[in-house]
Amino acid sequence: MAAANPSPILPSYFIFMFFIIIPCATALPDEILRKDIAGHLRTDPESTSKASADYGNLVRETPSAVFYPSTIDEIISLVKLSNNLSTPFSVAARGCGHSVRGQPMAADGVVVEMTSLAGNGAGVGVGVRVSWNPALGFFADVGGEQRWIDVLEATLEHGLAPVSWTDYLYLTVGGTLSNGGISGQSFLHGPQISNVHELDVITGTGDFITCSKDMNSELFFAVLGGLGQFGIITRARILLHKAPSRAKWVRLIYNDFSKFTRDQEHLISSDSNGPNYVEGSLITDNSPPNNWRSSFYSSFHQSKIRSLLKSNQGLLYSVEIVKYYNDLTADTIDEELETMAKDLEFVPDFMFKKDVPVIDFLKRVAIGDNHNSEVHPWLNLFVPKSAISDFNDAVFAQIIRKHNHTISGPILFYPFNRIKWDDRTSAVIPDEEIFYTLGLLHSSMPDEVENYEKLNNEILEFCEKSGRKIKQYLPHYKSKEDWVKHFGSKWDSFREMKTKFDPRMILSPGQRIFNSI
Repeated sequence: MAAANPSPILPSYFIFMFFIIIPCATALPDEILRKDIAGHLRTDPESTSKASADYGNLVRETPSAVFYPSTIDEIISLVKLSNNLSTPFSVAARGCGHSVRGQPMAADGVVVEMTSLAGNGAGVGVGVRVSWNPALGFFADVGGEQRWIDVLEATLEHGLAPVSWTDYLYLTVGGTLSNGGISGQSFLHGPQISNVHELDVITGTGDFITCSKDMNSELFFAVLGGLGQFGIITRARILLHKAPSRAKWVRLIYNDFSKFTRDQEHLISSDSNGPNYVEGSLITDNSPPNNWRSSFYSSFHQSKIRSLLKSNQGLLYSVEIVKYYNDLTADTIDEELETMAKDLEFVPDFMFKKDVPVIDFLKRVAIGDNHNSEVHPWLNLFVPKSAISDFNDAVFAQIIRKHNHTISGPILFYPFNRIKWDDRTSAVIPDEEIFYTLGLLHSSMPDEVENYEKLNNEILEFCEKSGRKIKQYLPHYKSKEDWVKHFGSKWDSFREMKTKFDPRMILSPGQRIFNSI
């Protein structure tokens, strides 16, 4: 069933409430079946069905075929073949399929299963290789198909690790670098796209280009946060630091929004002795202290928090802080934590602590079960600091409270320092020195999705009417006009890079940027 606009008053980028299903209508051109890459193409229903869905389970778009490459050269051949046809077929690179609005799909085109390269050992960038040189220090050359959990485990064998992560590590490197890659470390080190030295990219013309800040820099910055529009990332050179061994993991509970945000901003402005990780979140009746992101609290502590929640009209706030340490700093870590928390205004006696191996903290969000029966109508926003008070009054205190019976899943709200983001990338963020990310990480059954989309649309309607420059992260729009508005001053450059590196509009049609209405 085709989607319908849920309300005539909502702008066209507002999220559709129903499943979008686009059946396969076009056969593969004969030319592709005669090429040496044909043996890696599958058109069987099992393969095409898997590639027609993603984690969101909100959109289904069936490709004509799924490509399982064994080498990077085979991907190059596929893209070049499409370019050489009078009517090219679309190509979408798919990692772990963890998008929520059909972004890695290619209706009637070819989906490239990038994870088929993992562990193959053939081609530049496949695998994880740790190196050092005087100019860069330690770094890892990582295949775009590698998952961050694989990068973590491989680099820890050398006593090293990347500095910027996502909360969930079962995502591919190419996937997060095409969006941003954010978590509680981003205030300190920037997003993952700020921690890349070099990329290998297959452009939409089938050219294989190595790029960096100093070499082919136009492509380098366009691809980072570029939503897959300019090329397929096959290798990334990632910054590494010495890995800590343990983590002091603390959660603080707040009943006042101003104190909750003021303390987070204080923590992210701390000097080198400050925290390594800061993430705020909301606690409601249906977004409880423990959830699938981590089971932090004991039963006793959960009961204590629920009692406070009841007395605070069903809404509390939590700040999660982590401080890394090793054997050399083990004697001083408790004193450092005490100093860090000394001036914070959390609810007295609502400070909870754990001491865990750092790998346990980084892997705290476990790989989920098969998600075929659930839908995930997530909403992710970037909110400028100047708007957060109004945002709290309208969204947290009213809209979310009104929909409290609907909400099921974590609600994240934490700040970033803009200076840690490189404005030359394609990523779009608010134009203020501090901005927050909102993550409404809903889970529901298919027959409940309409309620969640109503909630999302109410929030988006507030953002639109408020006039505040609130931006979507992992953006999803339905019209070119709304994409132009989203990119703002970056739109002309974004469009120019598309013309230069993918002139026939072959790559990543599921984003619906250049093929929107």
